[in-house]
Amino acid sequence: MLECARPMKTFQAGQRIHLVDKKERHYAVTLRRGDTFQHSGDRIAHDAIIGQPDGTMVTFSSGRSMLALQPTLGEYTLKMPRGAQVIYPKDLAMITTRADIYPGARVFEAGVGSGSLTMALLRAVGERGCVVSYEVREDFAATAQKNIERYMGKVPNFFLHIRDAYDGIEIGETGSLEWNFDRLVLDLPEPWRVVPHAALALRTGGIYLSYVPTVPQVMQTVQALEQSRAFTLIETFETLLRTWNIKGRSVRPDHRMVAHSGFITVARKVDKHMFKDEPEANDDHSQGCGSNEFKEESDAITELNRS
Repeated sequence: MLECARPMKTFQAGQRIHLVDKKERHYAVTLRRGDTFQHSGDRIAHDAIIGQPDGTMVTFSSGRSMLALQPTLGEYTLKMPRGAQVIYPKDLAMITTRADIYPGARVFEAGVGSGSLTMALLRAVGERGCVVSYEVREDFAATAQKNIERYMGKVPNFFLHIRDAYDGIEIGETGSLEWNFDRLVLDLPEPWRVVPHAALALRTGGIYLSYVPTVPQVMQTVQALEQSRAFTLIETFETLLRTWNIKGRSVRPDHRMVAHSGFITVARKVDKHMFKDEPEANDDHSQGCGSNEFKEESDAITELNRS
């Protein structure tokens, strides 16, 4: 017999929820006891929402109703506070799929931005994997950390560092053993500068993925991957999303669509003999991500955010 029973989810103080009106417009609200949400002359007390189940209808002072929902990751991404431009949900889905982010994977990320991609990666690796992220701007890192914790809570297998991936990538250590990353995901303006470091940081068979908005950027990236002789199966694509309007017998594409937002380039790391002059790295896949150095620096960033 399946044992999937669990208590019904109810809204809690401190939780970020969305109120959706009849035109399906979303309004993000962080619930706080004693506070009031006001919109177009209407108001509703947060206390009237706290304790209600996800997906309930709530009534404003004028009698108008809205749907209260726990937002999906895609919905939360589009409404959360931003430090940098977020990656659209259509690209988040393709990145996690084409980079083959799986439960237990050790993922390196550079360019945290506002944290949307980081949350998608953390969800995909699960509790057994880890995400190690580099971000050069402290303000972006602080915004991303807050966005992640507001949606996911404390994530012990996330390690955020104020570092520049252009200068190199630290390979993980557990005890006396070194381990390489399974996947490497870049949201940087010049990912080609990271390709030599990626060749050392990724395990054999690992996957490289970068996301850039323009053709010149993707041309330089592919050229660097080809010249490195460390990657194969290089492929670049973009994702176009077009929704449809279905109203009875009236069926047509919507007038607007989310078209080009960025180019995604993927490649596979090949056998070490392709770069004989580089130092050997231990490809022991059984080791985890719990490096003391990762944890200490991540804790320092958390303290910075609190201050």
